[in-house]
Amino acid sequence: MALTQVSSNKRCDGYQKVFEHDSSELKCKMKFAIYLPPKAESSKCPVLYSLSGLSCTEQNFITKAGSQQAASEHGIIYINISTFTVYSGCNIEGEDESWDLGTGAGFYVNATQEPWKTNYHMYSYVTEEVYVSLVTPWGGHGALICALKNLGKYKACIYLTLHRLKLFSGYLGPDKSTWELYDATVLAESYSGPELDILIDQGRDGLFLSSSQLRPDNLIAAFSKQKIPVVFRLQQGYDHSYYFIFSFIIDHIKHHAKYLNA
Repeated sequence: MALTQVSSNKRCDGYQKVFEHDSSELKCKMKFAIYLPPKAESSKCPVLYSLSGLSCTEQNFITKAGSQQAASEHGIIYINISTFTVYSGCNIEGEDESWDLGTGAGFYVNATQEPWKTNYHMYSYVTEEVYVSLVTPWGGHGALICALKNLGKYKACIYLTLHRLKLFSGYLGPDKSTWELYDATVLAESYSGPELDILIDQGRDGLFLSSSQLRPDNLIAAFSKQKIPVVFRLQQGYDHSYYFIFSFIIDHIKHHAKYLNA
């Protein structure tokens, strides 16, 4: 993969960088941000990936989440994948008509339906094109999919779980059996891999939760059925924003660090 450095800024004694590359999976240019802790200058470090959500560029997380301090402390390389540049230069009809389906959609599926199926292979992009060894995914529904579909290769640690019928029908078509391949609740119900350790923080006052677009109860029930360890914390007064993420990011990086640095 040929990389072009877009920017580099010193932060928390390490370096926050942004790179651009041509994606073979998505057939467009993509950007990702990588934080290199000071430890990376002299030794190998484990890698933690953050899978951005809807309408997020690589800039959202690195400027708003406040992850660099904890990553520096624990000696973790932190990579944040942008979703917003999907389709850049592809000029797909309808790619900008909806905020949650198209250019800025942060869903980790391989689309099978037109006009998306040629370019929207976000699941393969994160699991095959940009993933390397010694990594673990962090994010929302996409992080859980990676953990559950790869039989425990990654420890999953998430903040937000978002199920959208529009996503499944738009990218995967009307056959609901194909949706199950990317539905964390369904995957959890049949999971039989190595033990996971899942930490979920959910803002209690978020609009997506109150409108039933988030369904954490179904997910927790599936984990319980399979005896998958999970800590679910419903945080009162918090919404579905980066203010919420900033408030709990340190806990989640510590959660990963106990495995990554073991």
